[in-house]
Amino acid sequence: MQKTNIDVKAILNKQVANHGVLYTKFHQHHWYVQGASFYTLHEKFEELFNSIAANSDEIAERLIAIGGAPYSTLSEYLEHASIEEKPYTKKISANDMVASVVHDYRIIRDEISEGIELTGEAGDDSTQDMLIAYKTEIEKNIWMLQAFLDQSPLEGE
Repeated sequence: MQKTNIDVKAILNKQVANHGVLYTKFHQHHWYVQGASFYTLHEKFEELFNSIAANSDEIAERLIAIGGAPYSTLSEYLEHASIEEKPYTKKISANDMVASVVHDYRIIRDEISEGIELTGEAGDDSTQDMLIAYKTEIEKNIWMLQAFLDQSPLEGE
């Protein structure tokens, strides 16, 4: 079955929503991280929320370039995202924060993989190329965060 531009728009918009939620989660972790890893993770979470913002912008701009309309409100992000927000109501360990990020990155990675297949079927080489590069970045982040947790990149899959 030939995939359409509508399908590509939907997969990109899902990632706009995911990135809106994840951006907020990274800020939350950045603000609330405590313990021996504070300096390391405080900086890392800031690096990651800046990266999420840049990637979100690239995805949204690509969506506009192919005739789509990216979600742009918090309510749209929460309604359409695959990842979930979690209010900070009690202390979360640094390791639990990192594990949460790995979990969310894996959801995004898996959806990006679907997007790579879908864009190939739709003949959208430009979007496919963007998603392949982004999947590589996500996999590197998963590896590094898993290393912080003293786990192999595939542990917990």
